[in-house]
Amino acid sequence: MNWRKWNRIIHRDLGYFFTGVIIIYALSGIALNHRNDWNPNYSVSSKTYKLQVPKNKDDIKKELVFELLKKVEQEDNYKKYYFQNPTTLKVFLKEGSLVVDLNTGEGVLEILKKRPLFYQFNYLHYNPQYWWTWFSDVFSVCLIIISISGLLIIRGKNGITGRGAWLTGLGILIPILFLVFL
Repeated sequence: MNWRKWNRIIHRDLGYFFTGVIIIYALSGIALNHRNDWNPNYSVSSKTYKLQVPKNKDDIKKELVFELLKKVEQEDNYKKYYFQNPTTLKVFLKEGSLVVDLNTGEGVLEILKKRPLFYQFNYLHYNPQYWWTWFSDVFSVCLIIISISGLLIIRGKNGITGRGAWLTGLGILIPILFLVFL
């Protein structure tokens, strides 16, 4: 077998094998690129309540916090509480928080829900564990192999010595220009 046939086989098989991971990293990358526009890991819902609370933080004990949580239907989700400042109570919940202004009695309940797929994809993108680091390194090396082998598949005027050279050069130039000018 000649090297071109092996090149096609390697390119094809690595491409098939890593298709799922490529899609996961691509979707996660898009989500993380726009994290200033939205929270890619969680959807956040807020609801405002008018609660009866003492104005003095020293009058607030754990029992009262549980009473407040019953009123907002979160009594089973309690983790802990503290005072952000002398007039603001913050109660941590398993999936969110309740913040209460002691002066006005206004409480804001925020509930966090994991976004399906995006949470899990981003978890992998953040490189969560030692074994995933090794898999990601192998994946990165294989992406380099897929890229180089892809450059060498087509011959002639549409290959790397013709049109492919221009497109490859442009693909390298764009990130360089971005780094230089921005």
